[in-house]
Amino acid sequence: MKKLILICVIILSCNWVAHAQKFKAHTVKQGETVESIAKKYQVSVSDIYALNPDAKKKLNLNSVLIIPNAATISSDATTETKELIGYTSHKVKRKETLYSISKEYNIEIEDIKRHNKRLYSENLRKGDQIRIPKYKTVVSQVTPSNAIKTYKVQPKEGKWRVAYKFGITVAELETLNPGMKEVLQPGDEINVPNTTDEKVIDDSFNYYTVQKSEGYYRLKVKLGLTQEDLEKLNPELKIDGLKEGMVLKVPQNVTVGEVVGQVAETNLTRNLRNLKTKQIAVMLPFRLSRVDTDSVKEAKEMIKRDTRLSVSLDFHTGVLMAVDSAKRLGISTKLKVFDTEDQLSEISKILSSNDFSNYDAVIGPLMANNLDRVARALENDKIPVISPITIPEHLYSNVFQTIPEPQMLEKAMIQYVKNDPLKVNVVIISDHSNREVSNRLKSEFPNAKQIFSRKTKEGRDAFYIMGTDLSGAFSNGKNYVFLETANEALVSNVTSMLNGLTNRNQDIILVSTKLTDAFEGANVSNYHLARLKFHYPSINKSLNSDHQNSFVKSYKSKYGIEPNKFAARGFDLTLDVLLRLASDEDLYKASTNAVETHYSENKFRYSKKLNGGYYNEAIYIVKYTSDLTIEEAKL
Repeated sequence: MKKLILICVIILSCNWVAHAQKFKAHTVKQGETVESIAKKYQVSVSDIYALNPDAKKKLNLNSVLIIPNAATISSDATTETKELIGYTSHKVKRKETLYSISKEYNIEIEDIKRHNKRLYSENLRKGDQIRIPKYKTVVSQVTPSNAIKTYKVQPKEGKWRVAYKFGITVAELETLNPGMKEVLQPGDEINVPNTTDEKVIDDSFNYYTVQKSEGYYRLKVKLGLTQEDLEKLNPELKIDGLKEGMVLKVPQNVTVGEVVGQVAETNLTRNLRNLKTKQIAVMLPFRLSRVDTDSVKEAKEMIKRDTRLSVSLDFHTGVLMAVDSAKRLGISTKLKVFDTEDQLSEISKILSSNDFSNYDAVIGPLMANNLDRVARALENDKIPVISPITIPEHLYSNVFQTIPEPQMLEKAMIQYVKNDPLKVNVVIISDHSNREVSNRLKSEFPNAKQIFSRKTKEGRDAFYIMGTDLSGAFSNGKNYVFLETANEALVSNVTSMLNGLTNRNQDIILVSTKLTDAFEGANVSNYHLARLKFHYPSINKSLNSDHQNSFVKSYKSKYGIEPNKFAARGFDLTLDVLLRLASDEDLYKASTNAVETHYSENKFRYSKKLNGGYYNEAIYIVKYTSDLTIEEAKL
């Protein structure tokens, strides 16, 4: 009910009327009817039914109705609009905020931002001189009309396309259509604003939804577009400014949703304001019914043999450590752990016999198909479902994918090399099965020399190159060599050859867009990889045992061993979820891509797909060091 009320009070900044249109929330009182409520708000009965279809069947006491205020039912009804008549100059004092200033002058925060455009992307500072708009109220008559009309979804149209067409956000479209399906189908009838001024979707462009707290600076980093660029494509920005949830037209070649460049680390412990007890569920495939708890020896053997049980136990220890850490920060957690038995039937039983509607988040299940089942079941209640160690089959609107996509790893490695100001040369070496990635790299580095492994007389890949293939390939200074292969023989051949070419004037850095098993093969020299400072993208970084953090020390103290990557994953992910929940109203609002968090081995920065859930785009670039350890690489 609380979530519904929050949705109901969303302000719709629409282009089809001259003043800001709002939807109000009305709690039904004893003796009220739809007709009496419509008369009270001067709207039509059909508008109320359009937004609240359940009201046609029965009007329940204390139920909440969504009420538009733009429609009227009487020709002598009036509406009030604001007319700008001037400005008051205000010098910002110490500790003043936009909220306190808006209360002092009895205006909206949005009004202050609209007339001080830099405040969309910059924080308010002491000593700033800002303009405070002064308005007079104009009362005018309005013509009877309906604020809402029915629209039939066209082929290829999803939520964001319909929202863009009618000048609203996806969230506002969802408000107009309670119970709307996640994926729209051609022919579906939905409620939209009653306007004839519809925007045209141009498929020669791409489209991007503005996230919470994003200003023009953030969009410049993310999309590579200046405020001027965006305003040329979206003229309404000059009038209304940048707003969360807006759908913006951007060039076709702009990749939306991914941050290009560095994002400052966010310390969520400095912003803990929602300290109510968090209710968290963890679903793991322990399969404890298969373990004979009466036999310690057999139980130990089972843990050694059963990979999923072992991973689950390690992950669970990390979860418990995170809950303890959060408690020391004042965050209480009600944790419930479920054994999924790694069976869909068991998951169905868990879902049917437990009420998850009040949970703040569900972590797991581990396997993609099982997580898909849980996400679908909890999507309508908007319960976040976090995928810990696998990429989900379907990114539903409530799913948080914590493992970056493989193409993101590739882009991160490319961007790292591009960002190095000391780079003088790039060489691309690959086998023939990796010709596609080699060609992508060539398109990113047009001047790079492209080398493929030799072939046998029969035309098969021989997985080696000759010294003559590298003739003239390197220059004095820093040379990057991309090696793209899953073949151990080619890795051994290339790394050995490159080591012989490295000298004091010619620095050769080996990189790859994907760490395959071939780089860790028995015939590949770690000494060669270290001397070549081998770099690759990774979803996590290894803990340095010489510089143990508080988590490692606490873990060793409690369990007697150092945590493995699954224990660290359980700790990092769970602590991140709890801190985000404590820093905002819910996990969705706390997961904009302006927030990047770092923990022991993992980091998280989420972006939202236009028609789906959230995915982690935070990636490490790591490298081999001279002492044969692996550490995070920094330019």
